[in-house]
Amino acid sequence: MKFNSFVCLCVAGFILLNISGSFCQSDVCGQAPLNTKIVGGEDASAGSWPWQVSIQSSTYGGHFCGGSLISPSWVLSAAHCFPSLPSDTMVYIGRQSQTGSNPNEMSSTVSQVFTHPGYTSSSDNDIALLQLSSPVEYSNYIQPVCLAATGSTVGAGTMSWITGWGKLDPNSHQLPDILQEVEIPIVSDSTCKSAYGSDITDNMICAGLSQGGKDSCQGDSGGPLVVRTGTQWIQSGIVSFGQGCAEPGFPGVYTKVSNYQDWILSYISSDQLGFVQFSSASSYSSKYFVFIMSLIYFIITLLF
Repeated sequence: MKFNSFVCLCVAGFILLNISGSFCQSDVCGQAPLNTKIVGGEDASAGSWPWQVSIQSSTYGGHFCGGSLISPSWVLSAAHCFPSLPSDTMVYIGRQSQTGSNPNEMSSTVSQVFTHPGYTSSSDNDIALLQLSSPVEYSNYIQPVCLAATGSTVGAGTMSWITGWGKLDPNSHQLPDILQEVEIPIVSDSTCKSAYGSDITDNMICAGLSQGGKDSCQGDSGGPLVVRTGTQWIQSGIVSFGQGCAEPGFPGVYTKVSNYQDWILSYISSDQLGFVQFSSASSYSSKYFVFIMSLIYFIITLLF
């Protein structure tokens, strides 16, 4: 029994995400009280992703990018969404439907947008911060997401979620009315680089299915890629670019949030944010480890 308990503890400890924290706001961020859980996705229920933001402007015909709420007055998004900032840009938080009633949402104009000075046309450093004109109030439907801290790692195979109001079909101009959600695995850097070549830098992570079929698409840009650790959700990526949408062999590419803690903190006080340092082993390594430990346990039971 002692050995059996030891094996269980070892396996659980290896598979689960190892979390340590920064944390001024870590007890608040990443909570989705109403969450019990794009292309190839499905409708999200109200309140499932309370940090999801819809960024809109009449200049661009309404919704044009996504984002994530990271504090009462700040939204994280992608630099490529903002070649300029239309004066009528609005953010909506707590929204589920783009046309129906959203009794739990709040909105604000944007006072300033800060794009990373190292952003390039090849999508390196594709990250932006939006400062809201007025702070929002937290509720079950409006919550900040935690952010992956410097040094965090997400192993290949780690299941993650993307959300947004982007196209359901890359060949259509129609955007969905209801917020979409889809679960996809992280892809190794080597696999991603074999698809995109030198366009992939250390500031990026990739996620998707090798056979395609599930992916972010136009309109999802700037939105969050999140991973769940217990009851807490941590944003590890920002929707950046891809080859088409959901094409086989071409995973989606995301800005690696953990590389930008210092840059984000240069604009926002640390006591407003919830940076969480975590690591997840490759699910493939985890399965191999479980197999080895099970084999060892089987041999010992035969001997003793």
